[in-house]
Parts: sequence; C-alpha cells; structure tokens
Amino acid sequence: MMVTMMCFRLRPSFPHLLSLRLLGTAASRTVAVKPPDHDSAALAFEDPSAFRVKSWSELLRALGVFHFCSFPLLVNNCGKLMSIARTLLGRRGFSLLLRPTVYAQFVAGESESEISQSMEKMSLLRLRPMLAVPIEEDLGESTGYEKRYDDNMDAMLECVRISHSNAWCKDPMMQLKITALLSPELCVKLTTVTAQQLYDLSLLVRALDGEPVSFPGLNESEAAHFLCALRRLNKIGEASANKVRVLVDAEYTYMNPALSLVTMAMMKKFNKDGVWIWNTYQCYLKESRSLLLEALRLSQDEGFCLGVKLVRGAYMDKERKLAEKEGCLDPIHQSWEDTNDSYNGSLDVMLRVISQSPERYRIIVASHNEESVRLAAQQMEELGIDKDGGSVCFGQLLGMCDHVSLTLAKEGYAVYKSVPYGSVDDTLPYLVRRAQENRTVLQGIRKERDLLRQELYRRICAR
Repeated sequence: MMVTMMCFRLRPSFPHLLSLRLLGTAASRTVAVKPPDHDSAALAFEDPSAFRVKSWSELLRALGVFHFCSFPLLVNNCGKLMSIARTLLGRRGFSLLLRPTVYAQFVAGESESEISQSMEKMSLLRLRPMLAVPIEEDLGESTGYEKRYDDNMDAMLECVRISHSNAWCKDPMMQLKITALLSPELCVKLTTVTAQQLYDLSLLVRALDGEPVSFPGLNESEAAHFLCALRRLNKIGEASANKVRVLVDAEYTYMNPALSLVTMAMMKKFNKDGVWIWNTYQCYLKESRSLLLEALRLSQDEGFCLGVKLVRGAYMDKERKLAEKEGCLDPIHQSWEDTNDSYNGSLDVMLRVISQSPERYRIIVASHNEESVRLAAQQMEELGIDKDGGSVCFGQLLGMCDHVSLTLAKEGYAVYKSVPYGSVDDTLPYLVRRAQENRTVLQGIRKERDLLRQELYRRICAR
C-alpha cells in the first residue's frame, strides 16, 4: 500500500487541448533560441549599491549569517546544534542569541507592531510582503485533534486580517500550507483514492459550501475530518476573497495530488472573476510541465482564473530517498540543467498565456535564479506585459537574494518577499526545515556575500 502511495503521480484525466500541447512543445524551443540578455544594465545584479539601503547592523548581521550558512556541516546539522544550544542556554538565553541574528535575518517579528515595522521598511524599498504562518505537518506529526486544526485556521484568518488591514502594498499576498488544516495522513489516502477514482470538483465545492456530501473511498471518520478541513479552508477563502491573494504551497509528491485537488476546488469557487487562490508547481519534478498544462486545461473547462506560483522545489533529497526506499522511479529531474529547462519552459508557457488573457492568469516567478529572473523580464518586455500590471510578479525569501529583489524593485517590477512571522519557538521548526530544504541555496550565496562585503568596504573607506 505504501509503495502505491509513494509511486502515484497525478495523470491528466482528459487529453490536453491542442493549443496547450503546442504551447508546451514550443516553450523549450523559445527558451533555447532566445537566451536572456546578459548585457542588460538594468538587470545585471552585479551592483553592490543595492545594499546601500541597509543599516550597518543589517549589513553585518547578513554577512555573519551568510558566513555561517556557507558551511555545509553547520547547515545540515542546524536542528541538532540549535537543540543543544537551547539546552545549554535555556529558553531565555537561546531566544536572546537567536533574536538579533538568524531570527532577525529571516523572520519579520512576533507582535503585530514588530511585523508592521518590518513591513513598512520593506515598503519604503518598494518590496511587498507575502506573509507566511509557520505552521505545517508531515507524516507522523499529526495529533488528529480537530481543535489543533481549528487553532491553525484562526492563525491563518489572523494572517488574512493583518495582510489586508495594513497599507503595506496595493495587492497583498499570503502563503498557506494545507497540511496545517488537513492531516498529512488523509492527504496521502486521498492521493491513493483519487488515483483510482477521480473526484469531481463540484463535489468538493459543495463540501466547501457546507453540504454533508460523502466521499468515495473514505471511511466515516476520514470523511468527517475531510469535511471539517474543507470548511476551514472555505472560511479562509471567504475571508480573503477580493482582499488578499492566497498562495497554496506544494509539499511532497506523496500528498501533492490531494493538495492540488483541494486547491483547484477552491479556485473553482473563489476564482470566478479574479485570481485569489493560487497553486504551486515544482519544476524539479519531471511531471511539472504536464501538471501545469493540465491546470490550464482545467481552468478553461471549469471556467475559473488560474494563479501559478512557479518554484524549482525544495524537497529533492527526501524525494529521492523515498523513491529509492520504495523502489519507485526518481521523480526529480536528473540534472540542474534539466530543472532549469523545466522551469524556464513552464515560465514561457505562462507568460504567453498571460499576454493573451492577463485578467484570467497570473504568475509569481518565485526564484533566486538570476538567469530565470532575467529571462522573465526579457519575455515580459517582448510580449508587452506591464512590469507592475499585476499579472506577473517576482518572489524571494526574506533575508535572502536581496541583490535581486532590490534591483527588480528599483526597475519597477512587482517584487514580494516571503515573510514568516511568530515567536522564536513557533518559527524555529519552520526555519530549521527551510534551512534543510534550501541548503544548496544557502551554501550558494557566495555572490550575495561578496556584494555585501564590497558595500562594507566602501563604507569603511568612505569614513
């Protein structure tokens, strides 16, 4: 049974539209033929002056944290090291150590006033916040209690309120992990069930509306939990509609089909006249292009608008270990170059669709890769897509890749930073997990570190 769960891949239920097939085939050719213009002065990402907006303390903190992150041994064992430090220093001492360093680099704050202060500073730099509640679960972490998921829903609703009530930017966004509201175990079960018997989106929309529907393949307790989860998601959808755009994160392949099913149902209900619910597509997966094309087809057939968060992906090591353990084919592209081709090709597909119907499709180019960012900017210009029209925006993590974010913002593009918030205790598991997942990114920040050093030397010499 577990092998079946792990090996399942969501397959299109109907043939793709011919136009989407041609679009997907042409994407790789377009990317190969027209590489980005490396001589573009606007998007060179080589100028340390981008960091002149940082204070001395921010500059030194970033250099210190990035120096720490350059050691694989420290990043790979950061969870254990932090656990030891907490034991030795105690809760208060550990918080005093982390707050001005790692926490301040990657987290906006704990109280609403701290968050507001961080967001107002970002706004002055023409950066937009995309708030993220640091709550998620994986297999074996679920308590099974509905109250915990209800509490998580309350935290998500508070995130909607904070995002909407403050004038940080004209088009607020937030991130959502469905596993904070629906148990991972049921996500895996749903992935297995829907591989054998497709769920109609209308069935899930009726459940979102509160109807007591039955779900084939689920027992009574599973169906009851699924109904509760859908009603929680419906409350978030109703609270955010026409106010805050909700970007649903992808997670592991053994639960992603279930997450996408729920997300598409939310799109069918809430995205009739605009893009308020978004789904994430992980381009390090071999199936990512077919999943994106299927989403485009489904949005056309079902009549809803589609929002796409395009990422490379962060669970590569675990996915490969699981595939090897379960005797499955490796779901990840074999090389970095293949992943880049996958990302840039999917980007090309979305930009061409957006150029034809900007009111029905949106994308956030969520990438720290300079080549992909340059390519997106160049294609936007070629296709006549407005820099700040709302259909295309860029995204990076708070505290990282600022030389890309600040340069894009300076040139008039819409740029979001993924912004977790909460106490040290609440955000620590989130930060450790992100560090583990993004360690190749963390270890590859040499260029940003060098630019920070150049800015530091410039200031010292100018004194």
